[in-house]
Amino acid sequence: MVVRQWPRHPAVPYVGPFVVFALLLYLLPRLNLPVRAALLLWILACGAAVLAWSRDVLEFTPARPVLGILLGVATFFLWIAPDALFPAWRSHWLFTNSLFGSPRGSLSAAALADPVSLALRTIRAVLIVPVVEELFWRGWLMRWLIDQDFRRVRLGAFTITSFSLTALFFALEHGPYWDVGLVTGAIYNYWMVKTGRLSDLILVHAVTNACLCAYVIGWGRWEYWL
Repeated sequence: MVVRQWPRHPAVPYVGPFVVFALLLYLLPRLNLPVRAALLLWILACGAAVLAWSRDVLEFTPARPVLGILLGVATFFLWIAPDALFPAWRSHWLFTNSLFGSPRGSLSAAALADPVSLALRTIRAVLIVPVVEELFWRGWLMRWLIDQDFRRVRLGAFTITSFSLTALFFALEHGPYWDVGLVTGAIYNYWMVKTGRLSDLILVHAVTNACLCAYVIGWGRWEYWL
């Protein structure tokens, strides 16, 4: 018996995990699951999507690990700088409005007092988000904006339009933090141009998120966990 295999669209390894992540972002708050269960489901579902669809396009051997770590730390400081220097910065209507929402943490008070919930939220931010987002933003979108047959475009190639739009869309994903999201998107785009490797982007993104998680938990700055 011959089992027919349907052809898979070449964008699936790059876009599929991000779609799963976005669907969970929409659905899980409406299911009223316990925080631990929701976070665990998020990690398992996105991890399964990456393993099922993306393992053939991923490699985890960054060419510039030391510079990537330093860049990730520097990006973290850029992310928190406006609010640290100007405490009322985020309350301006440019950032807090009906379009972008407000800088308000998404975890309940009970979850914030639960070490397991904090650990799962950190795992999601450090291990899942960098892989899912870099596959989508710089692995696929920045190339697709150049040529819809994106496989003909090497990783790290760009035009002014593809570079700018990728950074802009990445910024909009971050709601009331769109300003620092725009700067971060430009930095990550630049690093892709310099390295041409997803592993280098995943590393710098993971380091930024790890530093931010440590800051959020250590200083109680829960508003950064939207």
